[in-house]
Amino acid sequence: MNLKQKYFIDSHKGITPVFIVFLIYFYDCFSNINAMIYLALHGSYGILWVAKSYIYPDRQWEKKCSLAYGFLIWVSLSLYWIAPFLITSGNKLMPLINDSPNYIFYSFCVSIYIFGIFLHFVSDMQKYIQLNIKPGKLIDNFMFSKIRNTNYLGELFIYLGFSLLAFDFVPLIVLLAFVIFLWIPNMIKKDKSLSKYSEFQNYKSKTKKFFPFIY
Repeated sequence: MNLKQKYFIDSHKGITPVFIVFLIYFYDCFSNINAMIYLALHGSYGILWVAKSYIYPDRQWEKKCSLAYGFLIWVSLSLYWIAPFLITSGNKLMPLINDSPNYIFYSFCVSIYIFGIFLHFVSDMQKYIQLNIKPGKLIDNFMFSKIRNTNYLGELFIYLGFSLLAFDFVPLIVLLAFVIFLWIPNMIKKDKSLSKYSEFQNYKSKTKKFFPFIY
């Protein structure tokens, strides 16, 4: 079969809002403000991802893969579903806080999600446009002028925004695992690929890999 990684990623992202609605219905959480905010954030992200993949797809996910590898992608991404399960079921595995959060906490989660959406989708759009208009040229301006992986920083803010809503350490541990075992290796691989450009070392010396002023 002629399968691509994007088929599995896009299908999982697209079905995520449906799965969250199912959990809300199953556990009767339509009056649960926490569950509804989570649906708004993670659900909208899933829909936006599918739209982005259709309008300006990422070449990274165009790679072919086996059905088994695609299944592994699905299983891995399903770890993100732990958060909505905890929220709707009322279960706690490793409670982050014991008291109910105030509206400032909700505002923080929504705000970093919005910042993440901007960073991720705008940087991916810039990358797509420049690769099509100026192929073979190092992308080192605008969204990538200070950070080499602005899109991953955006994803961190996105997932952090709705993972915190579970008030549990487990979704945060899942996110950290993705950062350590998938995102950072991909960033290292990208740096090695960009090293073919003569100006890359100078660009690298003036930027951070992932997070401003830190890493």
